[in-house]
Amino acid sequence: MSLDNRPVYTGGCQCGAVRFRVEGRLTNASVCHCRMCQKAFGSFYAPLATAPAGGLAWTRGEPKRFRSSNHVRRGFCAECGTPLTFEAPDGTALAIGAFDHPEEVAPAIQWGVEAKLPYVDDVPSLPGERTEADMGSASYLADLVSYQHPDHDTESWPPAGGSARG
Repeated sequence: MSLDNRPVYTGGCQCGAVRFRVEGRLTNASVCHCRMCQKAFGSFYAPLATAPAGGLAWTRGEPKRFRSSNHVRRGFCAECGTPLTFEAPDGTALAIGAFDHPEEVAPAIQWGVEAKLPYVDDVPSLPGERTEADMGSASYLADLVSYQHPDHDTESWPPAGGSARG
């Protein structure tokens, strides 16, 4: 929490080139199934939450933007491609998965359900396995070293001796 008891959220892209801070309550936490959001996120849907007016600050770098329609720009990291924003006339929504603690931002509604992929509702019923259970077919997991930015702010990135570029 900030000094005036407003919630504070932080987050950023996978490589750490772009980081943000939000002060104040997030609103409109949702998932959007529309085809435009599916393509922008390269996923089944886009999970988003709107930052309060004046509450969003870019603390490292800033997203590159693509105008996806006459009303919307979508921000993403130019280095690693992480989707970050949905910027519309009524505000800026941030990708829930880009928050350092996405578990704190639960969607409350689904939009664009006319384009929902037919199998999305069945995903929770699929068998689930931990990542290391795949080592038999993906032996590279045994000595995997992640260059992903950690889920907290850092003074600089990447760390000395490390690499965040492939």
